[in-house]
This record gives sequence, structure tokens and C-alpha cells, in this order.
Amino acid sequence: MSDIKLTQLSHGGGCGCKIAPSMLQQILGAAKQKLPFANLLVGAETSDDAAVYQINDQQAIIATTDFFMPIVDDPFDFGRIAATNALSDVYAMGGTPLMALAIVGMPIAKMPVEAIRQILQGGEAVCQAAGIPLAGGHSIDSPEPIYGLVAIGIVHPDRLKKNSAATAGDKLILGKGLGVGVLAQALKKGVLSSAAYQQLIENTTKLNSVGTALSAVSAVHALTDVTGFGLLGHLLEMCRGAGLAARLQFDQIPVLSEAEPLARQGYGPGAILRNLESYGHEVDFGAHLQDWQRRLLADAQTSGGLLAAVAAEAVPEVLALFKNAGFSQAAVIGEMTQGEARVAVS
Repeated sequence: MSDIKLTQLSHGGGCGCKIAPSMLQQILGAAKQKLPFANLLVGAETSDDAAVYQINDQQAIIATTDFFMPIVDDPFDFGRIAATNALSDVYAMGGTPLMALAIVGMPIAKMPVEAIRQILQGGEAVCQAAGIPLAGGHSIDSPEPIYGLVAIGIVHPDRLKKNSAATAGDKLILGKGLGVGVLAQALKKGVLSSAAYQQLIENTTKLNSVGTALSAVSAVHALTDVTGFGLLGHLLEMCRGAGLAARLQFDQIPVLSEAEPLARQGYGPGAILRNLESYGHEVDFGAHLQDWQRRLLADAQTSGGLLAAVAAEAVPEVLALFKNAGFSQAAVIGEMTQGEARVAVS
């Protein structure tokens, strides 16, 4: 098992595997138009985190899927990260997970059965921590290792949190520090310290279950999670959905302590460049920002933090929910403003 290097079996890892935002838009095209189903509360039209279908006055079903190639070499940790990341989409809608199905693609000729088994066990451990069954799934023999989940959840229709419902004046709160992609690339390059690896694992396997509690706070107007498109990309989705602009203060944005020195040295996944090429024209960077700071804002986060747009008066309450749930880095990082869908960073 010690000879298995999962990250060497794939061309990308984690949410950095995502297709670039601009290319994804070209591929989807008309598929992102609103579908003519009255009970479909959320479809693909606003690039939200999951689909939501109302089944009665009290219940709506959340459905999502997320999978990727290895971001770490340890099979059990890879399974945990992928499962945590998939369940985050349910929490980002304000929902409660009900069950999950596994998505498994493995290069059978290249990987021992025990390694594959440990990946699945990692996913099972996270589902157990979330209090849900991993009830089945589907597997194929694939050229590169792929693992993830189909996640099913539930939410009261009145407590559903979309990514498109922010209002001008809302404060933006980020639940986890940035830098996962930076740490992951340093790992692949063989320069990641044991302390940095531990921080990477702790961050990416922490369930965003606080999203369920946030669903009960009416002053939380919009919610999403920050993953492969980086903080800027997912914030721009919020801006487009609401028809608003946003302002960020870089010095208020939490950054993983082990990631910052590596980011300053230029580490980071190729997804950073793809992201900036896709949406950089929609971002106004302050003249004082250094290149590593701009790159960090576009860093592909795997199992990243929740991003909430919150009425100003409710900020103390929402921050307390994050802190009590163990998100010690949660912080106000900016606000939503009137204007076209752009982000200004100072």
C-alpha cells in the first residue's frame, strides 16, 4: 500500500479537475435555461449547488452528484475528502442529507483491491459521520481513479437557500480558509510538510453541516460552497444570480496558514489559470494586490467553505453558528453592492 501514489495515476486532482467555467458554459448552452416544471425549485439556470424538487408543502428533495480524481495519495483520505465534498452541496442548499450512492471508477489493472476498498471505506466513514447510509452505487473500470457520491437530501421549501437570492448590503461570510489547491499541488510536487498535510486533511474532511442550521436563519439570503471555480468564480455566480456586484477585502479573507507561504512561492493548480482566463475580465483587482493574492482568490478549493450572503444585523448570529460548529476561521470578507455582476477586490 505504501507504494501506491494515487496522485500519480491521474492528470488532475480534486475539484481542480473541473472543466473551466467558460468552457462549461459553452458545453451547457441552452441546457441552463429554466425548465418548465413547476415543482423544480432549483435547476441548472443559476449554477447552483444542487437540484431541488418540491414534493409537498413541507418537503423538497435535494439531489446532487460530485466526483473527481485523487487529490491525495492515501486511499482512505481520498475517499473521505471526496465524500465530504459531495455532501457539501446538500448543506449549501440549507438541507439535511438523507442518503448517498457511490460513484466508482478505478484502473483495476493498476490498483490493488485493498487500495480501492480503502477509498470506499473512507467514503463510508464520512457518510456515517453525517448520519446517513451509503446505500449503493455504480462502478466501472476506468483509466484513472475516480470517486464521489450521488447525495440526496431534504429541506423545507421555505428554508431553501439558493445562491441567487442575495440583496444589496448583505455581508459575505466565508466558513473555511483558502489554499487547498495550493497545498494539493505542493503535495504532488513532493514538498508538502507533514503539518501542512494534516491541515489539508482537516480542512477537506470537515463537513459543512452548519448549512443545515443556517437554513433556519431567514437573514441568510444566499448560500453556496467554494470549490473548483475558486472564491471569485463562485461569488460571481452569486452576483449573476442576484443581479448585483460584490466587494471583497483581501486582508479579511481567511487563508490556511500552511498554504500562504507556498502560495507566495507560486504553488497552485493549473485550474487557477483556467479560472482567471474564464472570469478575470469580471474582476477589478486593486493595484496593491500581488500576483500570489490574485491567484489565491481563483485557487480551486476541494471541499471548501460555505459562502453566505447575510443581512448586516444577523452577522453576529451567523458567525456564532459557524464558530460553534468548529469553523474557527469563519469571517466577514466583503459585501454585496448595487451594480452589474462584477467583483472588486481591495
